[in-house]
Amino acid sequence: MKKLVAYITAGYPDKNLCIDVALALKESGVDILELGVPFSDPVADGPIIEEANLKALENGFKMEALFDITKTISSKICTYWMGYFNPFYHKGFDYICAKAISNNACGFIIPDLPFEEAKPYKKMAENIGLNMISFIAPTHSNERIELISKEAMGFIYLVAYAGITGSGKEEDLSLVVREIKKHTSTPIYIGFGVNEKTARQKSKNVDGVIVGSAFVKILLDNGLTGKEKIGKISTLARDIKNMINE
Repeated sequence: MKKLVAYITAGYPDKNLCIDVALALKESGVDILELGVPFSDPVADGPIIEEANLKALENGFKMEALFDITKTISSKICTYWMGYFNPFYHKGFDYICAKAISNNACGFIIPDLPFEEAKPYKKMAENIGLNMISFIAPTHSNERIELISKEAMGFIYLVAYAGITGSGKEEDLSLVVREIKKHTSTPIYIGFGVNEKTARQKSKNVDGVIVGSAFVKILLDNGLTGKEKIGKISTLARDIKNMINE
């Protein structure tokens, strides 16, 4: 069965609702959760996730909230910390790794840390049982795809197009997927622009999809109560999980 990975922003709209949403996503078929670390300049994310990041920071987000949320949900759902390197570096990556282990996180997804620069941090994480997720983009050469694929752990984050999350672009990734599979059996999950309209098509030839903006958009809707947000997110997750496995 193909996997569904969901992204939500840690602590948004608040810590308790974030926990409730995470657990509802698990009950609705989500296999892995990306818990986003709010950052003021999320360069790989589109306007929806950027808005949630900024609102979380305005609401006073602290890293302790990330730890508390993870501790509460990680026994129920595999939880990765998705964030830009600045907050991790600022706190000290060894400290972040220790907190990830103590709160039972699965690892890290850091989109602005290039493969070469990630090596010492990747080794630090993997030495204590944490995965550092690798990114592969359609712009990568076959040589670079081979290099990244052979060292991939956990899953490979296949970027659907060159750009930011949340836009609906499409590219033929069949050749990229074929090249990845030459070098690894690590699962390939595709992200960027995956929603209820695109999930079925984008899931072809890969092992799962990563959905973020579609869920966060519901959380940003101030016209909905917390209960209504959870209901809509749960329905969307079930629909997407069914679509990619039809």
